[in-house]
Amino acid sequence: MTAIELAGLTKRFGDVAALRNVDLVVEEGEVFGFLGPNGAGKSTTINVLLDFARPTAGRAEVLGMDAQRRSQEVRRRTGVLPEGFETYDRLTGRQHLEFAVDSKNAEDDPMRILERVGIGDAADRKVGGYSKGMTQRLALGMAITGEPELLILDEPSTGLDPNGAREMRELVREERDRGATVFFSSHILEQVEAVCDRVGILQEGKLVAEDSVSGLRNAAGTAQTLQVAVSHVNDELLASVREVSGVSGVETNGERLSVACDPDAKTRVLEAIEEAGTTVEDFSTEEASLEELFVSYTTDGQSASGGSDRERASADSDEEDGETETGTEEVRA
Repeated sequence: MTAIELAGLTKRFGDVAALRNVDLVVEEGEVFGFLGPNGAGKSTTINVLLDFARPTAGRAEVLGMDAQRRSQEVRRRTGVLPEGFETYDRLTGRQHLEFAVDSKNAEDDPMRILERVGIGDAADRKVGGYSKGMTQRLALGMAITGEPELLILDEPSTGLDPNGAREMRELVREERDRGATVFFSSHILEQVEAVCDRVGILQEGKLVAEDSVSGLRNAAGTAQTLQVAVSHVNDELLASVREVSGVSGVETNGERLSVACDPDAKTRVLEAIEEAGTTVEDFSTEEASLEELFVSYTTDGQSASGGSDRERASADSDEEDGETETGTEEVRA
């Protein structure tokens, strides 16, 4: 069974298309990273999955169920960490977890969950005194209550320090290992690259890429950086390397070359260095980061799909409204 399936999903707000004919499949048991610039349609997609927004066209299925017709059952089997999570400041962390356990008819021990997300020592403190990172941990604890089949995490590392972000990644892996599917939306691309099995990139309401990170690299043809330690550097060597087909740039740092090149150009670069009378002492390859891939896909998407500045600004505004709605609904659902 697929965890999430979108077919021709379209959502318009008046004249603005927030989602445009999106087709997407997220397999059961995988961690799927959902990326895109502000206003790309990420929060609108999440709102449709949770039935906080109705599609203009197309369909959305969650855990094999129509997301609109069976929305209550979808929410019962889904844990959500929304961006802009709101708390009841006069209640304690333990009381928030007790509320989550009761609302989901779960049998979890609230204290065990609070300890699992790292705020067990603050269980009986009022949440109004929590830091932003502690509040985010509390939201994550409420999301995993009841061992949901699907976790939808919208910017889960917001407010977390490096240790907290690492613990969040470990928890996501633990949830995946017990069989949950994780739909992970984040602007912190290092977090996505570290934990996700596959990635989808949304641009101006269109899904412009969907694959593993390595698959995205191959499809984008993004240049790799070949780091080469050599016996000596001179102008003849630099000219020879720059003339190699597939090389887009060469930089030097002492007796080390950094060569930006296509993956299939690496051997030609090393041969050119040797032919220039220079000895290759060591070399290594640095692949494009997810951030570089993201820039590559979203920049190309903008130039290809167009769209006025007014439309993009309106989509940003609509999506901000959707984020607020999601945050409010999750606490009170």
